Amino acid sequence: MAVNPEKNIFSIIDANVNRAKEGLRVIEDVVRFIYKNKKFLGKIKNIRHKIDNVTYDMGTSYKTLLYNRNSLSDTGRKIKNKGEFKREKFTDILVSNFKRTEESLRVLEEVSKILNKKCAMEFKDLRYRVYELEKQIVLNA
Repeated sequence: MAVNPEKNIFSIIDANVNRAKEGLRVIEDVVRFIYKNKKFLGKIKNIRHKIDNVTYDMGTSYKTLLYNRNSLSDTGRKIKNKGEFKREKFTDILVSNFKRTEESLRVLEEVSKILNKKCAMEFKDLRYRVYELEKQIVLNA
């Protein structure tokens, strides 16, 4: 099986940008509709948009990410985890989506070191901002 590292790096970036933003969107909706906290809502939205900005600062276009996306044959697509469907309260949803976002930002930080070290530092900063938001939101939920 031939491997194209350049193509694969954009696949990793695409998957993790999507995963981080999806996690933040879930958190955003819980904060918005369940906890009705406008202060946290703005912070989450800001981070979600900053992820796009940093991604494109790397010189990665949306078309490049789409071109390298292969959702139908993704080897991880059909892997299921029993804990994936176990949510009993909204804090469970918050925690699982904060973890999803933090892990994705860590991957983006590491992979972007190959393309743009400044962007790697920005992803690291975003990850630490998410850690702090997690603490503030979950402890106040």
